[in-house]
Amino acid sequence: MQEILKKVLTSKVYEAAIETPLEEALLLSAELDNRILLKREDLQPVFSFKLRGAYNKIAHLNPTEKQQGVITASAGNHAQGVAFSAQKLGLKALIVMPATTPQIKIDAVKNYGAEIVMHGDNYSEAAERCHEIQQETGMTYIHPFDDKLVIAGQGTVADELLRQSAGQLDAIFVPVGGGGLISGIAAYVKALSPEIKVIGVEPVDSDAMYQSLQANKRIHLESIGIFADGVAVRQVGKLTFDLCRQHVDEIIRVNTDELCDAIKSIYQATRSIVEPAGALGVAGLKQYVRTGNIKNQTLVAINSGANMNFERLRYVSERTQTGAGRESLFAVTLPEKPGALRYFCRHLLDSVNITEFNYRLADRNLAQLFLGVSIGNGIKREEFSDRLNQEGYQTIDLTDNELAKTHLRYMIGGRSKEATSERLFRFWFPERPGALTRFLADMRQDWNISLFHYRSQGGEFGRVLIGLEVPDQHEQSLKTFFDNLGYHYIEETDDPAYQLFLH
Repeated sequence: MQEILKKVLTSKVYEAAIETPLEEALLLSAELDNRILLKREDLQPVFSFKLRGAYNKIAHLNPTEKQQGVITASAGNHAQGVAFSAQKLGLKALIVMPATTPQIKIDAVKNYGAEIVMHGDNYSEAAERCHEIQQETGMTYIHPFDDKLVIAGQGTVADELLRQSAGQLDAIFVPVGGGGLISGIAAYVKALSPEIKVIGVEPVDSDAMYQSLQANKRIHLESIGIFADGVAVRQVGKLTFDLCRQHVDEIIRVNTDELCDAIKSIYQATRSIVEPAGALGVAGLKQYVRTGNIKNQTLVAINSGANMNFERLRYVSERTQTGAGRESLFAVTLPEKPGALRYFCRHLLDSVNITEFNYRLADRNLAQLFLGVSIGNGIKREEFSDRLNQEGYQTIDLTDNELAKTHLRYMIGGRSKEATSERLFRFWFPERPGALTRFLADMRQDWNISLFHYRSQGGEFGRVLIGLEVPDQHEQSLKTFFDNLGYHYIEETDDPAYQLFLH
């Protein structure tokens, strides 16, 4: 501890990195009944804390080591830190990156002038190739986390935290991959303010530190998740494991939905979008408060990085609803007869916000609905499911079903041999409770809905796709119904995509 403490205080971090602000998240504080502070490491020149450790290590190299150039393996943020530092110091840099690295991180490394080699599907596979190249070239290896100078560089975050908060903190929540950041923070904090808890946060599918601490030895994970690519590490470091074993209070594990919800919470607090690994601190903090019923404490989460691919935002937006308990998903079986859907919506859905409603005519006996509703936490989910079952509807709760959330919800539909006289319409429904019920109530009972797809987009109007079986002689009645309803619509019966995939 004393060695790390000395190296933190004598680091060369601020030749390249900045002292990042510690900001209070007012809305999140009010929501959680605690004072929530965010350490904004996403504001570093490379949008990640990794610059601290990388520069501190490279700046301390001797002239011979610098002349040989530097090499490292990284899923992105450490790579940017090494590339930025090497460019600033005028050194050659080679980075081995997993093929799964987000493009935004690859482009950033290229912009800093480093050479890139793509290899493997995760950090560990990239690291193996990196060591092979290092032995062939003699370049100086810069470890992403298991190095005293790297750990000390990351530990300067703790030095800033204690100064910026005057030490008035109850707990610090730190993202954990290989363990460099939490090792530096924990060693420094426990040396000066041992009463402050240091809590690590890992994804449930990349929890090498959690499993290692449980087993009291370093565990090598056979497989790891890559959603939070910045912490996708099969095995933690020797130094970092020893430091965490001595100084870290606990490790919290969070799932993908909780991570996506944390990304949204940080956006609402800062108007900045962090990457999944960067949101681990907030995700763990929220779980800690919720499960421990924590109130009136001062809690800090490290926003560790903001290198998010824009294309991932759609996925994050979808998953944040279930992660925050704002959306529950169900499969519901209804009798396929006139008025059944109207009754179901009027008596069971009229008082709740529908987030998703998918249905496709399959046969003339039973109808299968894929239903999303905004009803709150697990207890309310159970109550809603029980109510459906008591009404005689066969119901399956799919809220925690990974297959349903990732794939099934997008695959509802297809052709139907039964839908022989179907017409297709796109509607803009107002986003308010009762909009669907009104549509069904005003529709003639001898018309049949053969397809229905709706997914809330968070705007004032929801996009709805409806298939209707309407006799030709009812054309005028159909037009009158649409005119009286007042919802904007477009008929899509002749659309080629419909003809190819749904008709």
